[in-house]
Amino acid sequence: QLPLVESGGGLVQAGGSLRLSCAASGLPLSSYAMGWFRRAPGKEREFVAAISRSGMSYVAYSVKDRFTISRDDAKNTLYLHLNSLKAEDTAVYYCAKGPADVTARWAPREPEFGSWGQGTQVTVSS
Repeated sequence: QLPLVESGGGLVQAGGSLRLSCAASGLPLSSYAMGWFRRAPGKEREFVAAISRSGMSYVAYSVKDRFTISRDDAKNTLYLHLNSLKAEDTAVYYCAKGPADVTARWAPREPEFGSWGQGTQVTVSS
């Protein structure tokens, strides 16, 4: 059983919004930085956003004005808020566990993450 399960994806029109959730079981999110990645059709998986244990967020430049990341440690759940969606945001979105400790200058990289969820599909129609 995967410790991380994503949900909240779906089909949405361009300009719309979604909230993705990543629920953890047997894995205390409060002990780690957490991240979201995505893989678009025909492309490699890419970093989207991450959040440290203290709540500092790191967001990819391509989505920084539209996506926000948050966490609710009491619910052991990570969120990704997607706004002003575009067709190019169509992808499978994955959450993953990051390092325990990061600095303000952290530049999240995929090899630092593990315990990947199965992903949730986001499709944006233009």
